[in-house]
Amino acid sequence: MELMIRKHWTSLLGVLFILAAFVTLFKYSIDQGWITDSMKIGFGLLSGSALCVAGLALANRNNKWISSVQIMIGLGACILYATFSFAGIYYGLWSPMTVLIGMAAVTAGVSVYAYRFDSRLLMNIALAGGLLSPLFMQPETDQVFTLFLYLFVLNSAFFFLSIAKKWSELRIHAFFGTWIVYAVYFVHFVPSTEGLWSMPFRYAVAAFVFYLIGFLISSWINNRCFDGWNLYLSLANGVLFGCWSIVILHGDLHYAYILALIGIVYMGSGAVIYKLTKQVQTASASHAIGGLLLLLMAASNLGSGLDAKPIINVFVWGGIAAALAIAGQIKRLPVASLMSIAIWLIVGCYWFVVTWETLRGEWFGTFIPFLNWGALAWMLLAAIGFYFSAKGIVFAMSAANEKLLSNLFALFAHLIVGGLLTVQIENVFIVYFDDSTDRLLQLSLSVSWGIYAMLLFLWGAYRQQMLFRIFGAIVLLIVASKAIFMDLDSENMIYKVVALLILGGISFLITWINGKWKKEFGSHPSNPEL
Repeated sequence: MELMIRKHWTSLLGVLFILAAFVTLFKYSIDQGWITDSMKIGFGLLSGSALCVAGLALANRNNKWISSVQIMIGLGACILYATFSFAGIYYGLWSPMTVLIGMAAVTAGVSVYAYRFDSRLLMNIALAGGLLSPLFMQPETDQVFTLFLYLFVLNSAFFFLSIAKKWSELRIHAFFGTWIVYAVYFVHFVPSTEGLWSMPFRYAVAAFVFYLIGFLISSWINNRCFDGWNLYLSLANGVLFGCWSIVILHGDLHYAYILALIGIVYMGSGAVIYKLTKQVQTASASHAIGGLLLLLMAASNLGSGLDAKPIINVFVWGGIAAALAIAGQIKRLPVASLMSIAIWLIVGCYWFVVTWETLRGEWFGTFIPFLNWGALAWMLLAAIGFYFSAKGIVFAMSAANEKLLSNLFALFAHLIVGGLLTVQIENVFIVYFDDSTDRLLQLSLSVSWGIYAMLLFLWGAYRQQMLFRIFGAIVLLIVASKAIFMDLDSENMIYKVVALLILGGISFLITWINGKWKKEFGSHPSNPEL
């Protein structure tokens, strides 16, 4: 191909000049009113057909003129394409079906000749003329559907020859040329983009799907080689479609949904490539990772502008962390486990910071303690922590390190449970009581934290983990200090008496728990695993 370009690049430039002159003459004749539209169309059809016939006749006489033959036939095809553009796109003189039939006939004839005689130069000239003709025309009427059919026929034929003959430059030129035509016509016509399913968006979707499937088929037929230009153009296809979708749907749909859609498509493409090749290649990995990154970018923007965005963030990122944790355990993927842990820790810290000013996430307009979106967000994070505590992470390490990590995960999960209790009790008083009951709220928090400390002792005693007993003791001491020094300096003494009696009962119950488990497990070796 490089040799052909070096040898014939001036010929290609000459064809471009002749095509530009032909199109300019068409437009100039319109302004001057020299000939009628029917005469122009007839002249274009006759001159284009004459060049094609002359080229075929010359090919039958002397094989030495093969390059000239290809240039002549290609120039004839370009003139015919320009005529179709004039008749069907520039003025709308022909119906879309007429343009489709004419385009199909010329493209089929050129393709058959090129396929049989390996006329690579011919196809490049015809493709260039076919793509440049509508660009040179710059019509004043919006015949976009006809243009879409025109480009569809061109791309279908040239993609077929590109795959069948392994002429990669054809699909490269068709890809960039089509998107350039789309951009020029979008700017030239300024079409209406109202609604989610406007015509510009439909054509962009059609181009995106066509090239996505086309590059996959090309890679599959080419010895299942999904790398190289097919990979780069497939990724560029997603970038171009994403940019145009954001422009077209601006104001109608948040760009996060567009990124999510493209991400899902590319993750699916990566899965298809992996299924076909039975191994992780650059193409499958790049599609999957690129799709995942797009999904993550989309997830970070879902719910933008909504008061419930923090809750949405927790569910989205918490769901991602849970999926990675499960996938890491099933597939034994250390990277997935590490990513899950990192996301879980970041989301947990984020939720602890923003939860106090976030909506409660009521169901059906009624706040029910522990049955609301805010509570479920806490539960999701706690469940992930307990899952890691029970299953561990997919890394080879000593038993001591496994025990330490298991305890840390469980400890973090218990902290989340404590946050759940605190926030839900506060919300109960905010929703169902007035501001005068703030002291009763503090007493209720003291009692709930005392119960929380007892649960920590119970967990530590059952699992024979001293860490949780120590943590429970710290919580109990904090509760005692709060109850004695902070909760006793105001009115409502009867409530304070009840709260102190409950805390006293909890303390005795903790003592009983410790004694009971010491007797039952004192003679057995401890089980360090959670």
